[in-house]
Amino acid sequence: MTVRVGILGATGAVGQRFIKLLTNHDTFELAALTASESSVGKQYSNAAKWRINTPIPENIGSMTVKSTTPDAISDDIDLLFSSLPSDVAADVEPAFLEAGYVVSSNSSNDRMSADIPLTIPEINPGHLDLIEVQRDNRGWDGALVKNPNCSTITMVPTLAALDQFGLETVSVSTLQAVSGAGYSGVTSMEIIDNTIPYIGGEEPKMQQESRKLLGEFDGASVSLHEMDVAASCNRIPTLDGHLENVFAETTADVSAEEAIDAMESVPGADLPSSPDQLIHVFDDPSRPQPRLDRERGNGMQISAGGVTVTDAGLKYNCLAHNTIRGAAGASLLNGELLVDAGWV
Repeated sequence: MTVRVGILGATGAVGQRFIKLLTNHDTFELAALTASESSVGKQYSNAAKWRINTPIPENIGSMTVKSTTPDAISDDIDLLFSSLPSDVAADVEPAFLEAGYVVSSNSSNDRMSADIPLTIPEINPGHLDLIEVQRDNRGWDGALVKNPNCSTITMVPTLAALDQFGLETVSVSTLQAVSGAGYSGVTSMEIIDNTIPYIGGEEPKMQQESRKLLGEFDGASVSLHEMDVAASCNRIPTLDGHLENVFAETTADVSAEEAIDAMESVPGADLPSSPDQLIHVFDDPSRPQPRLDRERGNGMQISAGGVTVTDAGLKYNCLAHNTIRGAAGASLLNGELLVDAGWV
Protein backbone atom coordinates (compact mmCIF):
# COMPACT_ATOMS: atom_id res chain seq x y z
CA MET A 1 0.00 0.00 0.00
CA THR A 2 1.26 3.47 -0.91
CA VAL A 3 0.22 6.36 1.35
CA ARG A 4 0.50 9.83 -0.19
CA VAL A 5 1.81 12.33 2.37
CA GLY A 6 2.60 16.02 2.66
CA ILE A 7 4.73 18.20 4.92
CA LEU A 8 3.40 21.40 6.46
CA GLY A 9 6.37 23.72 7.00
CA ALA A 10 8.74 21.86 4.68
CA THR A 11 11.53 24.44 4.37
CA GLY A 12 12.61 24.57 8.04
CA ALA A 13 15.14 22.38 9.85
CA VAL A 14 12.61 19.74 10.91
CA GLY A 15 10.86 19.87 7.55
CA GLN A 16 14.18 19.06 5.89
CA ARG A 17 14.63 16.10 8.23
CA PHE A 18 11.18 14.89 7.20
CA ILE A 19 12.22 15.01 3.56
CA LYS A 20 15.34 12.95 4.20
CA LEU A 21 13.44 10.37 6.26
CA LEU A 22 10.62 10.10 3.70
CA THR A 23 12.96 9.59 0.74
CA ASN A 24 12.63 5.95 -0.37
CA HIS A 25 10.24 5.15 2.49
CA ASP A 26 8.56 1.76 2.02
CA THR A 27 5.00 3.09 2.50
CA PHE A 28 4.96 6.88 2.21
CA GLU A 29 5.12 8.82 -1.05
CA LEU A 30 5.91 12.50 -0.55
CA ALA A 31 3.42 14.39 -2.72
CA ALA A 32 2.99 17.88 -1.21
CA LEU A 33 5.21 20.51 0.40
CA THR A 34 3.96 23.70 2.04
CA ALA A 35 5.70 26.71 3.54
CA SER A 36 5.17 30.39 4.29
CA GLU A 37 3.80 32.72 1.64
CA SER A 38 7.29 33.96 0.74
CA SER A 39 8.10 30.47 -0.58
CA VAL A 40 4.80 29.67 -2.30
CA GLY A 41 5.13 29.02 -6.03
CA LYS A 42 8.88 28.45 -5.92
CA GLN A 43 10.68 25.20 -6.63
CA TYR A 44 11.63 23.62 -3.32
CA SER A 45 15.36 23.81 -4.15
CA ASN A 46 15.02 27.59 -4.48
CA ALA A 47 12.76 28.07 -1.46
CA ALA A 48 14.74 26.08 1.13
CA LYS A 49 18.18 26.86 2.52
CA TRP A 50 19.15 23.19 2.65
CA ARG A 51 21.11 22.32 5.82
CA ILE A 52 21.17 18.50 5.70
CA ASN A 53 24.52 16.87 4.90
CA THR A 54 23.15 15.03 1.86
CA PRO A 55 21.83 16.66 -1.34
CA ILE A 56 18.16 17.48 -1.84
CA PRO A 57 16.61 14.52 -3.66
CA GLU A 58 16.16 15.59 -7.29
CA ASN A 59 12.46 14.78 -7.43
CA ILE A 60 11.87 16.85 -4.28
CA GLY A 61 13.98 19.82 -5.35
CA SER A 62 11.81 20.30 -8.42
CA MET A 63 8.50 20.19 -6.51
CA THR A 64 6.51 23.42 -6.25
CA VAL A 65 5.94 24.74 -2.73
CA LYS A 66 2.26 25.26 -1.93
CA SER A 67 0.42 27.50 0.51
CA THR A 68 -0.26 26.05 3.97
CA THR A 69 -4.01 25.97 3.49
CA PRO A 70 -6.35 23.01 2.91
CA ASP A 71 -7.57 24.28 -0.47
CA ALA A 72 -3.97 24.33 -1.76
CA ILE A 73 -3.48 20.62 -1.01
CA SER A 74 -4.75 17.86 -3.26
CA ASP A 75 -7.55 15.85 -1.69
CA ASP A 76 -5.74 12.59 -2.51
CA ILE A 77 -3.22 13.28 0.28
CA ASP A 78 -3.75 10.63 2.97
CA LEU A 79 -1.56 11.98 5.78
CA LEU A 80 0.14 15.27 6.67
CA PHE A 81 3.25 15.77 8.78
CA SER A 82 3.40 19.13 10.56
CA SER A 83 6.63 20.87 11.49
CA LEU A 84 5.12 24.33 11.80
CA PRO A 85 6.08 26.77 14.59
CA SER A 86 3.64 26.12 17.42
CA ASP A 87 1.98 29.55 17.22
CA VAL A 88 1.36 29.05 13.50
CA ALA A 89 0.25 25.43 13.96
CA ALA A 90 -2.32 26.45 16.58
CA ASP A 91 -4.10 28.47 13.88
CA VAL A 92 -3.39 26.31 10.84
CA GLU A 93 -3.75 22.70 11.98
CA PRO A 94 -7.46 22.93 12.95
CA ALA A 95 -8.35 24.03 9.41
CA PHE A 96 -6.79 20.86 7.99
CA LEU A 97 -8.50 18.71 10.62
CA GLU A 98 -11.88 20.25 9.87
CA ALA A 99 -11.21 19.54 6.20
CA GLY A 100 -10.78 15.86 7.09
CA TYR A 101 -7.00 15.46 6.99
CA VAL A 102 -5.06 13.22 9.38
CA VAL A 103 -2.11 15.14 10.85
CA SER A 104 0.95 13.79 12.67
CA SER A 105 2.45 16.87 14.27
CA ASN A 106 5.76 17.76 15.85
CA SER A 107 4.48 21.21 16.86
CA SER A 108 4.09 21.78 20.61
CA ASN A 109 0.57 23.26 20.62
CA ASP A 110 -2.12 20.94 22.03
CA ARG A 111 0.28 18.31 23.34
CA MET A 112 -1.33 18.46 26.76
CA SER A 113 -4.91 18.83 25.51
CA ALA A 114 -7.05 16.13 27.09
CA ASP A 115 -8.38 14.75 23.80
CA ILE A 116 -5.14 14.85 21.75
CA PRO A 117 -2.99 11.70 21.75
CA LEU A 118 0.62 12.36 22.76
CA THR A 119 2.38 9.20 21.70
CA ILE A 120 5.65 7.34 21.42
CA PRO A 121 4.67 4.20 19.45
CA GLU A 122 6.96 1.89 21.42
CA ILE A 123 5.65 3.21 24.77
CA ASN A 124 1.95 4.14 24.64
CA PRO A 125 0.41 3.22 21.25
CA GLY A 126 -2.99 2.64 22.88
CA HIS A 127 -3.34 6.38 23.57
CA LEU A 128 -4.01 6.76 19.85
CA ASP A 129 -7.60 5.75 20.55
CA LEU A 130 -8.12 9.22 22.01
CA ILE A 131 -8.84 10.13 18.39
CA GLU A 132 -12.39 8.84 18.89
CA VAL A 133 -12.83 11.21 21.85
CA GLN A 134 -11.21 14.02 19.88
CA ARG A 135 -13.60 13.66 16.96
CA ASP A 136 -16.61 13.57 19.26
CA ASN A 137 -15.42 16.66 21.15
CA ARG A 138 -14.31 18.75 18.21
CA GLY A 139 -16.69 17.71 15.48
CA TRP A 140 -14.05 17.28 12.80
CA ASP A 141 -13.47 14.30 10.48
CA GLY A 142 -9.70 14.57 10.61
CA ALA A 143 -7.38 13.31 13.33
CA LEU A 144 -4.48 14.94 15.19
CA VAL A 145 -1.68 13.12 16.99
CA LYS A 146 1.33 14.77 18.63
CA ASN A 147 4.81 13.56 19.49
CA PRO A 148 6.53 14.90 22.61
CA ASN A 149 9.28 17.45 22.94
CA CYS A 150 12.78 16.37 21.87
CA SER A 151 14.12 16.39 25.44
CA THR A 152 11.10 14.50 26.76
CA ILE A 153 11.37 11.75 24.16
CA THR A 154 15.01 11.17 25.12
CA MET A 155 14.12 10.38 28.75
CA VAL A 156 10.64 8.85 28.75
CA PRO A 157 11.51 5.48 27.14
CA THR A 158 14.00 4.85 29.95
CA LEU A 159 11.40 5.88 32.54
CA ALA A 160 8.84 3.56 30.93
CA ALA A 161 11.30 0.70 31.44
CA LEU A 162 11.74 1.62 35.11
CA ASP A 163 8.05 2.18 35.86
CA GLN A 164 7.65 -1.49 36.84
CA PHE A 165 9.65 -0.62 39.97
CA GLY A 166 7.27 2.21 40.91
CA LEU A 167 8.51 5.62 39.79
CA GLU A 168 8.12 8.26 42.50
CA THR A 169 10.37 11.19 41.67
CA VAL A 170 12.52 12.01 38.65
CA SER A 171 15.12 14.76 38.37
CA VAL A 172 16.81 15.50 35.07
CA SER A 173 19.44 17.93 33.86
CA THR A 174 19.74 18.22 30.10
CA LEU A 175 22.66 19.09 27.83
CA GLN A 176 20.83 20.06 24.66
CA ALA A 177 22.23 20.56 21.16
CA VAL A 178 21.93 23.87 19.34
CA SER A 179 19.93 22.34 16.48
CA GLY A 180 17.02 22.07 18.90
CA ALA A 181 16.68 25.84 18.71
CA GLY A 182 16.51 25.89 14.90
CA TYR A 183 19.11 27.29 12.50
CA SER A 184 18.84 30.86 13.79
CA GLY A 185 17.86 30.03 17.35
CA VAL A 186 21.24 30.50 19.07
CA THR A 187 23.98 32.71 17.66
CA SER A 188 27.60 31.58 17.58
CA MET A 189 28.54 34.46 19.90
CA GLU A 190 26.10 33.10 22.48
CA ILE A 191 27.06 29.43 22.44
CA ILE A 192 30.74 29.07 21.50
CA ASP A 193 32.83 28.65 24.68
CA ASN A 194 29.61 28.76 26.68
CA THR A 195 26.65 26.94 28.18
CA ILE A 196 23.23 28.55 28.54
CA PRO A 197 21.46 27.25 31.68
CA TYR A 198 17.94 28.09 30.52
CA ILE A 199 15.77 27.14 27.54
CA GLY A 200 12.46 28.95 27.56
CA GLY A 201 9.45 26.66 27.98
CA GLU A 202 11.52 23.47 27.93
CA GLU A 203 11.33 22.54 31.61
CA PRO A 204 7.50 22.59 31.87
CA LYS A 205 7.27 20.48 28.71
CA MET A 206 9.49 17.77 30.19
CA GLN A 207 7.66 17.86 33.50
CA GLN A 208 4.14 17.68 32.05
CA GLU A 209 4.56 15.59 28.91
CA SER A 210 6.38 12.80 30.77
CA ARG A 211 3.41 12.31 33.06
CA LYS A 212 0.92 12.22 30.16
CA LEU A 213 2.99 9.74 28.16
CA LEU A 214 3.22 7.33 31.11
CA GLY A 215 -0.37 7.94 32.22
CA GLU A 216 -3.20 5.40 32.18
CA PHE A 217 -5.75 5.54 29.34
CA ASP A 218 -9.18 4.18 30.27
CA GLY A 219 -10.75 4.52 26.85
CA ALA A 220 -12.05 8.01 27.51
CA SER A 221 -9.21 9.99 29.07
CA VAL A 222 -5.60 9.80 30.22
CA SER A 223 -4.82 10.04 33.94
CA LEU A 224 -1.42 11.63 34.41
CA HIS A 225 1.26 9.51 36.05
CA GLU A 226 1.67 10.33 39.73
CA MET A 227 5.46 10.71 39.66
CA ASP A 228 7.03 14.09 40.36
CA VAL A 229 9.36 15.38 37.64
CA ALA A 230 11.87 18.23 38.01
CA ALA A 231 13.90 19.39 35.02
CA SER A 232 16.82 21.75 34.44
CA CYS A 233 17.42 22.39 30.73
CA ASN A 234 20.74 23.65 29.37
CA ARG A 235 21.96 24.54 25.87
CA ILE A 236 25.50 23.41 25.02
CA PRO A 237 27.71 23.83 21.89
CA THR A 238 26.85 20.42 20.36
CA LEU A 239 25.26 20.36 16.89
CA ASP A 240 22.92 17.37 17.33
CA GLY A 241 22.05 14.98 20.15
CA HIS A 242 20.52 15.73 23.55
CA LEU A 243 22.37 14.16 26.50
CA GLU A 244 20.50 13.98 29.82
CA ASN A 245 21.54 13.15 33.39
CA VAL A 246 18.66 11.45 35.20
CA PHE A 247 18.02 10.58 38.85
CA ALA A 248 15.01 8.34 39.49
CA GLU A 249 13.57 7.26 42.83
CA THR A 250 11.39 4.15 42.89
CA THR A 251 9.17 2.57 45.55
CA ALA A 252 10.89 -0.80 45.13
CA ASP A 253 14.59 -1.34 45.63
CA VAL A 254 16.26 -1.84 42.27
CA SER A 255 19.83 -2.74 41.40
CA ALA A 256 21.78 -1.30 38.50
CA GLU A 257 21.66 -4.72 36.83
CA GLU A 258 17.86 -4.88 37.13
CA ALA A 259 17.53 -1.37 35.73
CA ILE A 260 19.80 -2.19 32.77
CA ASP A 261 17.89 -5.41 32.04
CA ALA A 262 14.60 -3.48 32.13
CA MET A 263 15.87 -0.84 29.69
CA GLU A 264 17.35 -3.36 27.28
CA SER A 265 14.14 -5.39 27.31
CA VAL A 266 12.02 -2.61 25.80
CA PRO A 267 11.29 -3.79 22.26
CA GLY A 268 10.94 -1.65 19.21
CA ALA A 269 7.53 -1.28 17.60
CA ASP A 270 6.62 -3.38 14.58
CA LEU A 271 6.92 -0.31 12.37
CA PRO A 272 9.37 0.42 9.52
CA SER A 273 11.28 3.22 11.30
CA SER A 274 11.43 1.74 14.81
CA PRO A 275 14.69 0.07 15.90
CA ASP A 276 14.53 -3.60 16.87
CA GLN A 277 15.72 -2.68 20.37
CA LEU A 278 14.54 0.72 21.55
CA ILE A 279 17.21 1.35 24.21
CA HIS A 280 20.87 0.40 24.04
CA VAL A 281 22.75 0.51 27.36
CA PHE A 282 26.52 0.97 27.34
CA ASP A 283 28.83 -0.76 29.81
CA ASP A 284 31.39 2.01 29.35
CA PRO A 285 30.52 4.75 31.89
CA SER A 286 31.84 7.42 29.50
CA ARG A 287 29.06 6.65 27.00
CA PRO A 288 26.71 7.64 25.46
CA GLN A 289 28.22 10.70 23.82
CA PRO A 290 26.44 12.88 21.25
CA ARG A 291 29.08 12.80 18.50
CA LEU A 292 29.61 9.05 18.80
CA ASP A 293 26.14 7.72 19.50
CA ARG A 294 23.40 10.00 18.15
CA GLU A 295 23.15 8.10 14.84
CA ARG A 296 22.54 4.67 16.41
CA GLY A 297 19.61 2.89 14.79
CA ASN A 298 19.55 5.49 11.99
CA GLY A 299 19.10 8.13 14.66
CA MET A 300 16.02 6.40 16.10
CA GLN A 301 17.51 4.45 19.01
CA ILE A 302 17.79 5.76 22.59
CA SER A 303 21.19 5.26 24.24
CA ALA A 304 21.80 5.00 27.97
CA GLY A 305 24.77 4.43 30.25
CA GLY A 306 26.37 5.12 33.60
CA VAL A 307 23.61 3.26 35.42
CA THR A 308 24.42 3.26 39.14
CA VAL A 309 22.58 3.16 42.46
CA THR A 310 23.06 6.16 44.76
CA ASP A 311 21.51 7.37 48.01
CA ALA A 312 19.16 9.45 45.84
CA GLY A 313 18.07 6.43 43.77
CA LEU A 314 19.12 5.35 40.31
CA LYS A 315 21.44 7.60 38.33
CA TYR A 316 22.03 7.25 34.61
CA ASN A 317 22.58 9.15 31.37
CA CYS A 318 20.50 8.94 28.20
CA LEU A 319 20.87 10.32 24.69
CA ALA A 320 18.84 10.69 21.50
CA HIS A 321 19.23 12.49 18.20
CA ASN A 322 17.01 15.50 18.79
CA THR A 323 15.98 16.32 15.21
CA ILE A 324 15.53 12.67 14.15
CA ARG A 325 14.20 10.65 17.10
CA GLY A 326 13.18 13.83 18.91
CA ALA A 327 11.33 15.55 16.08
CA ALA A 328 10.82 14.44 12.46
CA GLY A 329 11.48 10.77 13.19
CA ALA A 330 9.02 10.80 16.07
CA SER A 331 6.27 12.21 13.84
CA LEU A 332 7.18 9.74 11.11
CA LEU A 333 6.77 6.87 13.57
CA ASN A 334 3.41 8.23 14.68
CA GLY A 335 2.41 8.38 11.02
CA GLU A 336 3.41 4.74 10.59
CA LEU A 337 1.38 3.90 13.71
CA LEU A 338 -1.66 5.73 12.31
CA VAL A 339 -1.44 3.59 9.18
CA ASP A 340 -0.86 0.37 11.10
CA ALA A 341 -3.81 1.08 13.43
CA GLY A 342 -6.14 1.84 10.53
CA TRP A 343 -6.60 5.58 11.06
CA VAL A 344 -5.15 6.25 7.61
